[in-house]
Order: sequence, then structure tokens, then C-alpha cells
Amino acid sequence: MTGRIGVARGTALYVGAVLGPGVLILPALAMHAAGPASLVAWAAMLAVSVPIAAAFAALGMRYPDTGGVATFTRRAFGPAVGTVVGWWFYAAVPLGMVAGALAGGRYATTGLGWEPAAAGWIAAGVLGLAYVMNLLGLHVSGRVQLALTGGLFALLATVVAASLPHVAASHFAPFAPQGLTGVGSAAAVLFVAICGWEAAANLAGEFTRPRQQLPVVAAASLSIIALLYAGLAICTVGVLGTAGGDTDVPLILLLDPAAGPGAMAATALCALLLTFGALFTFIAAASRAGAALGRDGALPKWLAANGVAGVPRRSLAVQASGAAAVGAIALGAPALVDVDLLMRAFSVCVASVTLLGLAAAVRLLSSAVIRTGAAAAAVVVGAVAAFSGRLVILPVVVAAAAWVWHQRHPRPPVPSVLATGAKPAAQATSERIQVLAGNSRQLHDRLASGAHNAAPIRSRPRVRRS
Repeated sequence: MTGRIGVARGTALYVGAVLGPGVLILPALAMHAAGPASLVAWAAMLAVSVPIAAAFAALGMRYPDTGGVATFTRRAFGPAVGTVVGWWFYAAVPLGMVAGALAGGRYATTGLGWEPAAAGWIAAGVLGLAYVMNLLGLHVSGRVQLALTGGLFALLATVVAASLPHVAASHFAPFAPQGLTGVGSAAAVLFVAICGWEAAANLAGEFTRPRQQLPVVAAASLSIIALLYAGLAICTVGVLGTAGGDTDVPLILLLDPAAGPGAMAATALCALLLTFGALFTFIAAASRAGAALGRDGALPKWLAANGVAGVPRRSLAVQASGAAAVGAIALGAPALVDVDLLMRAFSVCVASVTLLGLAAAVRLLSSAVIRTGAAAAAVVVGAVAAFSGRLVILPVVVAAAAWVWHQRHPRPPVPSVLATGAKPAAQATSERIQVLAGNSRQLHDRLASGAHNAAPIRSRPRVRRS
């Protein structure tokens, strides 16, 4: 853990993770599934994101480690569950990254007036750039992310402000043509809209002062995300009506084509910024998660090696290879593997990660308010995952593979409590050193503090007896 980012860069990374390229296509997918009632699904997802953000911020403050949710669940439920959660996240990221890159590529080609075939090349270019920028480390590339997030917010706010005056009440009827089932289906795909908090948890160890900075970052990120998502959802339904569910580029339709090529180019730029921001943050989180899994024995040990500026290059290379394989399949067989399928597969895996992360928050945290919110959010997330249909088999298969790995690569058990209920001093010290080993700065500070405060040992003077 390098401890090199502050509030501004941290907020940019969090916003980039949550407000990703899914916003380009999710309003249309939700409208197609539930009609105007998709706004109910949007409201539910935005509401549940509050306790999710609070829970993961609190866990990150208490356990700032690059393992993220896998570390939290390992502490709460043991190494087997931590391995399963880590595998879910590590396997899901290539699926989501390819889906996001393809969605961004489609927007860019439409906005620029290029041939649809160019979308694949644009997606490959943006995805490759995100991996290359991750090689530079968060200290350098975080500045770029901060600038991109500022430009992205300005562009999306402009689209919402220009579209709101054209909202028509007639577009909200019939409100729920697909009934409750449609709302549930919309919520299942919209979970991607609030994905990112679990990825951001992997970056908690990168902050200079996690306990002071994480609450500010979480609150600022949540406010920005909720404002933009709500505005875009209302505009998609109120301005586009049923047409909003029959297009792959709802954001472009919100802009009047008569506004000229400048508006279309701005939309293409917005798409690329959204895409790059999410790809960069998720790739950073996944590469660090892989290194942490290698460190903890949940993946091969060689993944734990870090390069210059604390970049886990081997884990990053594995993620890049996975994304390349998924991308090749998506481009080679678009009729079988499309953006919607990849989004839903990514969503159900990340929902599984979030569900167990919230369960860990209920078990580990002391705040009654955060624990209650995490429990309520876990119920909602579980219901959302249940609407994923046959895709629920995906996390089951990954969990089975992770379980087999854990059984074949057991770690030495460490007794948590002795028969008397107390740990010996040597064991407690050994375990604490292992925890601090992942954070060299914290270990150095603790050792230095101990050396400074330690008093010299003096023998007790003998008293002469007369």
C-alpha cells in the first residue's frame, strides 16, 4: 500500500468507478425492461447505495488493505469465504471492462458519425490505454483521473440541464407496463449503476490518511453520483418516452441532432471520459485485489509481486489477458455475447461480492446505524441478484472453483482464541506484525513510536537491611 492519494484524487477515482460507462446504456436497458417504472428501480438502487457506501467506507477505515472486500470477508468469516469473494471480483472485472469499453465505443462512433465497425477498435484503444495508465501508478495517473472527472461532470450536467425543459408528462404513462417483474429485472441490470463501491474498497490502503479522508470521499462521491444518475434517468423517460428503451445511445438522443456536430462530438467525448474513468479505477482495484489474493494464498503466490510505484504488474497482466480473451469472444460472436449479457454477468458477480461484503460489515463494525443499514442493503442486493435469472449460475461456478483451490492449497490454521479465552503475547504480536506487514509505512510508524516511547529498563535497587 503506497498511501499516495488524497481527497480530491480519491473522489475522482470513486466517481470514476461508480459513474462508469454503464450510464451510457443503462437508462435504455432499464426503460426497455420496466418502462417508466424503471424510475422506481433507479430510486431503489440510489437509496441502497447510501448504506453500501457507508459500510464499505467504514470497513476501509478500519481495515485499509488492497484486498478490499476479500479482506473484510476473510476477517469476518474465514479464509475460505474470503477466497470465494476475491475470485468473484477478480473474474468479474474483465467482463465488465469489455462491456463498458464496447458501450463507450458505440457512443463514440455514433457521435462522430463513423462506421459501427469502428466501435470495436475504439473499445480496444480505450481499454489498452487504461491498462497502460495503470502501469504509472495511482500517484501520477490519479491527476489525470481528477481532470477527466471534472470534465465529465460538466458534460453530463450540461446534458441534463438542456434536456429537463423537454420532459413531457405523457411519456410517464402507462407507468408499469411490465409490472413488478419488469421493475425487478430493471433493478438487476441497474445494479451495475452502483457497482464501484466494492472496487473502491480495494483502494482504501492507497490513501495517506484513510480514517480522515474516506468519509469525505464517500460523501462527496455519493452526492455527485446521485445527482447525475437521477437527472439522466428522469430525462431518459420524460424526454424520450418509449424510444428510450429501443436505442443503444439514449444520451445522444437526449441532445437534439440539430444542435450540430459540436454537440455530437461532445457526446462522444463524454462517452470516452466515462469509459476511461471506470476502466481505470476497476483495473487498479482488480490488479491490487489479485496481488492481495496471491499474498494471502488465495491465488498463486507470484501474483503478489509489485513493481515500480507499488504497481502489481503481474496481476495487471493477468487482468489484461482476461479482458483480451473476453473482447475477442464478444467481437467474434456478437450474437452470442453482447453488451447486455456481459453487463448482467458482471452485475450478478459484483452483487455477490457486495452481498457478502455487507454481511462482513454487519459482523465486524461496531456502529449500530451502519450495521443496520448494511443489513437492509444486503436484503435488497440479495433480491436484485435473484432477478438475474440463469446467470446466477456464474457466481456459483466461480465459487466452486475457488473452493476447490482453497481445499488444495490450505493455509496453516491460526487459533483465534485459546481455551482460556486469551492469546499468548507472542502469538498476538506475531499476528499483528503479519497485519502490519502489508503496510510498510504503518509498520515503520509503529516501530518508531515504540522505540521513542520505550523507557530504559532499570533494575530495581536493592535495599540494605540493617
